[in-house]
Amino acid sequence: MAPLTGALFKMLFLLSTQNWSTVAAGNTYNCDEPLASALPQASFSSSSELSRSHGPGFARLNRRDGAGGWSPLVSNRYQWLQIDLGERMEVTAVATQGGYGSSNWVTSYLLMFSDSGRNWKQYRREESIWGFPGNTNADSVVHYRLQPPIEARFLRFLPGAWNPKGRIGMRIEVYGCAYRSEMVNFDGKSSLLYTFNQTSLNPTKDVISLKFKTRQSSGILLHREGQNGKHVTLELVEGKLILSLNSGDARLPSTDARTDLTLGSLLDDEHWHSVLVEVLDTHVNFTVDRHTHHFQAKGGSSYLDLDHEISFGGIAGGGKSVVFPHKNFHGCLENLFYNGVDIIDFSKKHKPQILIMGNVSFSCLQPQTVPVTFLNSRSYLALPGTSGEDRVSVTFQFRTWNRAGLLLTTQFQHGSGGFILGLNDGKLTLNLSQPGQSSRNITAGDRLNDGQWHSVSLSAKGNHLSVMVDDDIASAAHSLLLRQIDSGDTYYLGGCPDNSSGSGLHGPPWGFQGCLRLISIGDRAVDLISVQQGALGSFSDLQIDACGITDRCLPSYCEHGGECSQSWNTFSCDCADTGYVGATCHSSLYKQSCEAYKHKGNSSGLYYIDSDGSGPLGPSLVYCNMTDTTWTSIQHNGSHLTRVKSSNGENPHATFFKYTASLDQLQAIINHAEHCQQELAFHCKKSRLSTHVDGTPLSWWLGGTNETHTYWGGSLPDAQKCTCGLEGTCTESRYYCNCDADRSEWTSDTIVLSRKEHLPVTQVVMTDTGRPHSEAAYTLGPLLCRGDNSFWNSASFNTETSYLHFPAFRGELSADVAFFFKTTASSGVFVENLGITDFFRLELHAPAEVTFSFDVGNGPCEITVQSPTPFNDNRWHHVRAERNVKEASLQVDQLPQRTQAAPPDGHVRLQLNSQLFVGGTATRQRGFLGCLRSLQLNGMALDLEERATMTPGVEPGCPGHCSSYGHLCRNGGRCREKPRGIACDCTFSAYTGPFCSDEISAYFRTGSSVIYSFQEHSNYSFSKNSSSLAALFREEVTLNREMITLSFRTTGTPRLLLYVSSFYEEYLSVILAQNGSLQIRYKLDRHQQPDVFNFDFKNMADGQLHHVKINRDEAVVFVEVNQSARRRVILSSGTEFNALKSLTLGTILDPSGADPDTRRAGAHGFTGCLSAVRFGQAAPLKAALLLGGPARVTIRGHVAATARCAAGTGPGSPVPELTRRLAGRSGPTDEGEPLVNADRSDSAVIGGVIAVVIFIFLCITAIAIRICQQRWLYQKNESDISKKGDDAETALKSELNVQNAVSESQKEYFF
Repeated sequence: MAPLTGALFKMLFLLSTQNWSTVAAGNTYNCDEPLASALPQASFSSSSELSRSHGPGFARLNRRDGAGGWSPLVSNRYQWLQIDLGERMEVTAVATQGGYGSSNWVTSYLLMFSDSGRNWKQYRREESIWGFPGNTNADSVVHYRLQPPIEARFLRFLPGAWNPKGRIGMRIEVYGCAYRSEMVNFDGKSSLLYTFNQTSLNPTKDVISLKFKTRQSSGILLHREGQNGKHVTLELVEGKLILSLNSGDARLPSTDARTDLTLGSLLDDEHWHSVLVEVLDTHVNFTVDRHTHHFQAKGGSSYLDLDHEISFGGIAGGGKSVVFPHKNFHGCLENLFYNGVDIIDFSKKHKPQILIMGNVSFSCLQPQTVPVTFLNSRSYLALPGTSGEDRVSVTFQFRTWNRAGLLLTTQFQHGSGGFILGLNDGKLTLNLSQPGQSSRNITAGDRLNDGQWHSVSLSAKGNHLSVMVDDDIASAAHSLLLRQIDSGDTYYLGGCPDNSSGSGLHGPPWGFQGCLRLISIGDRAVDLISVQQGALGSFSDLQIDACGITDRCLPSYCEHGGECSQSWNTFSCDCADTGYVGATCHSSLYKQSCEAYKHKGNSSGLYYIDSDGSGPLGPSLVYCNMTDTTWTSIQHNGSHLTRVKSSNGENPHATFFKYTASLDQLQAIINHAEHCQQELAFHCKKSRLSTHVDGTPLSWWLGGTNETHTYWGGSLPDAQKCTCGLEGTCTESRYYCNCDADRSEWTSDTIVLSRKEHLPVTQVVMTDTGRPHSEAAYTLGPLLCRGDNSFWNSASFNTETSYLHFPAFRGELSADVAFFFKTTASSGVFVENLGITDFFRLELHAPAEVTFSFDVGNGPCEITVQSPTPFNDNRWHHVRAERNVKEASLQVDQLPQRTQAAPPDGHVRLQLNSQLFVGGTATRQRGFLGCLRSLQLNGMALDLEERATMTPGVEPGCPGHCSSYGHLCRNGGRCREKPRGIACDCTFSAYTGPFCSDEISAYFRTGSSVIYSFQEHSNYSFSKNSSSLAALFREEVTLNREMITLSFRTTGTPRLLLYVSSFYEEYLSVILAQNGSLQIRYKLDRHQQPDVFNFDFKNMADGQLHHVKINRDEAVVFVEVNQSARRRVILSSGTEFNALKSLTLGTILDPSGADPDTRRAGAHGFTGCLSAVRFGQAAPLKAALLLGGPARVTIRGHVAATARCAAGTGPGSPVPELTRRLAGRSGPTDEGEPLVNADRSDSAVIGGVIAVVIFIFLCITAIAIRICQQRWLYQKNESDISKKGDDAETALKSELNVQNAVSESQKEYFF
């Protein structure tokens, strides 16, 4: 019932949102009447006119009066055409024409609007588009619908570009309808209090809509409160609106009980802004202008059960529960509605429900300021000073995003110096210079580039100067001047003219970009309208009577929590600690799966994976077990043994499991995986999972979607059978689970849950431990998933006209496409998606060129990556293209990434409406021939194989991966093709592991040896003169070339590293001489003395790891030591190694026919560590230590498997590949390496690759030690209990005592 109720509430909420949004926005239906055509000529005005017949009154659309349109005296960017609609109207569209029968027309223009004819605001078509497209000839009409519409009395058209063969010429029309408006004005000390009847209160929703305008940056707009501090407050703070919600829930921490939702920026601009607040129980929608914030309260707290009164413009009576400092609103509200009630109309009619406090008026006649915008670094404003006065006094206000810029500079009279006032690193800095004195600097304020208005006051008289910021005495800076000053003739604000170099001005090289207002010089206010009209001062590149500042971080284009910062022209994103990179923090640092990490050549360890790539889910930390099959392990907080007692149906035991990844992240991992499972082990004593009579479940578990499940193991849902019940192996055949037998001794059921749609296990509930002597325990293993469906998902395109199609790609503001391709064709389109004019396309443009082309409305753009080698080599190549509002980029394989910056203030939305074509185009031309794999759009994988099964000319899958991934098979491993990937065959390698990169090492003690026989029958006795038998083997094992590798670590001499014998008394010995030098002895003819080669590189018995590689080709032998020292020698004893008999590592008691030095070294044998031993295709250590090795290996003495020799291990050190993995070590944190190269117990369990004799031995030993430990604890702690007591319970107590010291995946034993 609860989900149904929640869905109903959400539906009501959405319906209410739509209804009230329509009310708040106004009815725009049929609001397209022409508004300008009926206006008198006096309603039109302009900056200038070419002649009386070109005046603004002739600028009506389709009229031929006068010269047939308006043209200014001079065609430049300072001209404008203005229309006065007589009153505020709702404007929904505009239209333009050129001058009738002329070559005068405007090709682009800006549109500005105002209520009073002052303080204009520029209309934005999109987030970053200011300009409107104009005309291409004199007579055609270009319409543009305003989305959203505007309410204004005055409109102003500013030509930006015009026909280069003519001049500016315009005829215009404006469309819209009348606009209804009720206003109330608050003076910063007044407010309205609305009290409503409880019966009139809508119990399901609250909807508040209003518009406001102000030039004050702070103030309370509305406030409503309830009991225990619960309240809803809408407040303007530093030009931003904050909706403060306090649930008053004492159960929640204070930080959770209060939530602040912030929207808007620069809202103190004296223009109207719309607000809509919608509350539906625990859901809140908060909208400012066109931006909406959705919120749901924690703990189920409702914001509807508040008191039956709400105040506007302030907090009436101070508020009984308000503890935060607050300030009343100073400005105007318009069309204020609360749940459909017109609050302003009630106030004007003095309804009893309204209490008016303070001075409230019902009009909005506020004084208008005239700001000026400095558009670029060349902008400046030159104003006359108070020449001849012995004092300086300048005040103004400014706002900017730039950290640096020139604000004000002047030169004093009579060469008495000058000053420069500017911003430097967000601080106000005054540089004062006077003849004969060193320059003096004064600094005041901090972080003044925050976009807020800041006031500056500079005054100097006599020998005293002061600078004050924001009327704050504490921020005032003072300096004593050593000479009298006389005020200069001219003050330059925002910059200096280019021809001012001779005037003595030495301002900073950067100009100011921002807005100024309320400028006063010598206690006289500057009339900026007179400046605009040319009657006062001079200027360049200014926009007078408008502040064109915009917040480029609203909305923020920084994704995944990236922090947005901005300057006047652009913004940037700080992606630190987000896990993402790029201009907008769009691209994940991490691979999408363990499978992807594996095929980059990474080993097992902890990794961050990002299952949805650039999607909304963040990265999660998992353990990747790189066996032949790649497993992903996600841990939770309940991996320990949990003991259950005294639970029943009325008081069940429930355990909730919290994973190291969120449920959404877990679901993404599960969806990508080929298979997932989770092991649940129950131990029970008189505790059942279900009743035998009717099968009523007594225990159950909850899955990832919070659904309840009563089945166990691999059975179907509702079957209620454990694994033993399915296999018929339960201790009592009449039960389907061992625990259901209800036995008095400990029994267990180990269950593997593997239905992906039900995983992970989030809760386990047990109810049957309430009876006497009843007890249970359980452990839940980690979530284990193998494979990655998307990584190998591929399709083969066999004809140029074949393609796959998918729904249109939705990536308006940011889009990335990633995939693998392989081909032998010279060109072809990978993916293409078209819109009306927008498009994006990725293609192989030439054999060595991949091209990314797109258009978002600014014209086609193209990025190309060129390779020094062709891409059509039938190997997999990876392509990733990204396009966002800042830039576009393309990367192929590891080649340098190519980027192209987006044009400033251009179109930003990629709008596509056709199908997405994969492997071809809509025209069926330039189709792709080859294979595509792992195609992902914004992190979402497309199922190429599923679509290919129903598409002619396209086949699912694509064979042939070894050509691309075969290099991962190292140390002689051979790549084997699999339908979905590769496998490395390590049969003929001295190494093991998924990539044949895991060292096989052994520690040899004195007298020990490993003997590898080249013939299965060589263990028979042959006499030295058995030439017939020797001849039998000559054809089989006779070599004229071989490669030998080995690594060793030892400190003793002499030592025998390797000895290879033959039935003909030929041999090869590799020894360390008495002085520690390396010696190689070849005897390939029994009748000659051996060839002896000494390699005096260094004393190699130094306890360090050394590598030796010997490569013989007939009589030529190449020897390489430690991968650097190389030597070439020539044999004289022969070229063939005949009738090989055996290879020995370690001690040789009687090396037949060997020279004395070899005999001496053989008698000492080898003590130390040997690894990576290989002779041709023979790997003796691997054959000796791995389970299933050839029977031709003999081990004598103590030879123990050990970790890598490089680790400096001795006997008894664990072997990570062969025994349980116990320890971890820190590693690098970049995407290509594990965060922790942690050896975990999951590795052996998950992979199932347990193939070593010593592993079985160690496991048996560990179990025996475990049992002894448990029994010892039993005797120590429970000595007073008779031996007839409950051994299982004692073992359980022991388990709880020692479980923290035991690997989490070991089985639990009860005796």
